[in-house]
Amino acid sequence: MNSPSEPVIAVDRLVKVYKTAAAVGGISFRLEPGSITGLLGGNGAGKTTTIAMIMGLVTPTSGSVRVLGAEMPRQRHHVLHRMNFESPYVDMPMRLTVRQNLTVFAMLYGVENVDERIMTLAEQLDLIELIDRPCGKLSSGQKTRVALAKSLLNAPEVLLLDEPTASLDPDTADWVRGRLENYRKERGATVLLASHNMSEVERLCERVIMMKRGHIEDDDTPVNLLARYGRETLEEVFLDIARGRGEAREAAQ
Repeated sequence: MNSPSEPVIAVDRLVKVYKTAAAVGGISFRLEPGSITGLLGGNGAGKTTTIAMIMGLVTPTSGSVRVLGAEMPRQRHHVLHRMNFESPYVDMPMRLTVRQNLTVFAMLYGVENVDERIMTLAEQLDLIELIDRPCGKLSSGQKTRVALAKSLLNAPEVLLLDEPTASLDPDTADWVRGRLENYRKERGATVLLASHNMSEVERLCERVIMMKRGHIEDDDTPVNLLARYGRETLEEVFLDIARGRGEAREAAQ
């Protein structure tokens, strides 16, 4: 168990090589308790591999990851019940109902009062009418809400989110962001958010880590990033980094 002075997530010189390709090339960062951080980058930047190593699903080639004081993946069994993950791109068993799926995951996480917890989340995430419907019969937006309910079942201290509002209409997406903000504040959870929605990142995140080709290109608050790149939106900063315009600007100065 981590002490109050330790970061919740500590990534140190983390490397993951698949055959001859480095998906992650020696990155380091620390996330403090109660923080919410955006992890941004284009396809192939290394975001998904980084999250997988934080979760203990992928073993690093070198370097280390510690979550809540536990070395991942060797000690992941000590802390997995205090973590959770959400991605609308990971399907639940299609023949099981929403209730059945959530019950299975709740049992895996050791959740107490399973039925009560599921119904509380169903009310909060507007899933009451869907609770006994097979997951294969849900729309993509409905599946996203179910995935979010799954990620909150165990009231995690560490929440890893991959495109949490994908496939949602703007109104529902805004409502989900509000729920995530409230959850983090109420629970004091530490959140790492991977998203391509730059307005979402600007709204939710206190800090942004920009990745490119397995390396961290920049790491700062949204306000500081906008000032450093002379831009008005994070989307413009993202494009500068993705297309190498930030490097060209620095060389010209």
